[in-house]
Amino acid sequence: MRSKASEKDDRDKRSDEVIAMHPAESGMQLGRALLHALHNAGISVLYQDRDMKTVWARNMRAPWAAETADGKDLLSPAQAERIGAAKRRAVETGNADRLELGIPGSDGVRWFQIWVDADRSDSGEVQGVVTTMVETTEQKRREQTLKTLLREVSHRSKNLLAIIQSIATQTGRYSETLGDFLTRFRGRIQSLASSQDLVTSSNWRGAALRELVFGQVGRYSADTGRSVRFDGEDPYLNPNAALHIGLAMHELAVNSVSYGALSQPDGQVKVSARIATGSETSPGLLLVWTEKIGGGRRNEKRFGSVALERVVPTSLNGSASLEIDKGRLEYRLTIPRGNFEIE
Repeated sequence: MRSKASEKDDRDKRSDEVIAMHPAESGMQLGRALLHALHNAGISVLYQDRDMKTVWARNMRAPWAAETADGKDLLSPAQAERIGAAKRRAVETGNADRLELGIPGSDGVRWFQIWVDADRSDSGEVQGVVTTMVETTEQKRREQTLKTLLREVSHRSKNLLAIIQSIATQTGRYSETLGDFLTRFRGRIQSLASSQDLVTSSNWRGAALRELVFGQVGRYSADTGRSVRFDGEDPYLNPNAALHIGLAMHELAVNSVSYGALSQPDGQVKVSARIATGSETSPGLLLVWTEKIGGGRRNEKRFGSVALERVVPTSLNGSASLEIDKGRLEYRLTIPRGNFEIE
């Protein structure tokens, strides 16, 4: 039974035979076709004799289109020696070699794959060296970008898992029953997912504050245009700020649905964002949520208030206060400048 390698050799031979079966095709026609192929593929080819004298060169683009036709004037001494050594080995042993070089330029490093092959005569003697050069700069940059993105995704995934772990721990600490835990935990995870969708849709840049607020409150109100009034700045939050401020908006909305303005048909919450003054360094952002609340609100500390007063501000290196007095709730969150930018 014949091997796959033998079958492949036969296919290659048949391909050569098909080419050879067209006597009307001249060498000049074939040469022109190959030149078009080299040009379209961006491939440079250099042929040198055993003494490294240039016999011919085709499609020699920069940086190889130097006076020497092999780019020596643009290569570092170490790079020139690598190529020269590969060519000498090809002449001495007949073995092929493959190199990758990065050549500094005005637009950054340009990368090339270089193949060095021995050219043999009909008698099998090495009579020259064929050097093939292909630029791979864009491919290299894409690979580097992909690696950077993968590292960023890994970093952000770890941060997200840490947030989820914290939410699970704190929710469990302030839940009385398993059912209570599952209900609250699901809501918080869905809130996190909603904020994460905004971050992801922006290519990990972050999310606009106004969109984040309306997105979180909109999960509990059918008409946010009526139930939410947003005033002031609309900064663009970085991913970490978007996730944690989204969590704060979720906790405030859930509380409002149970005890506050969103529990009333005509109720309305007010959210304002102002540049904070009086800071010793660059000014931050003051985010304020206010609403009227009804009776029946539990007085003991629960995860919602812990998240609002401790978890969120700590994650932002900011500060926060939650005041409930005389039928009114006010939450004030100071967000340092490093968490957002004003567009």
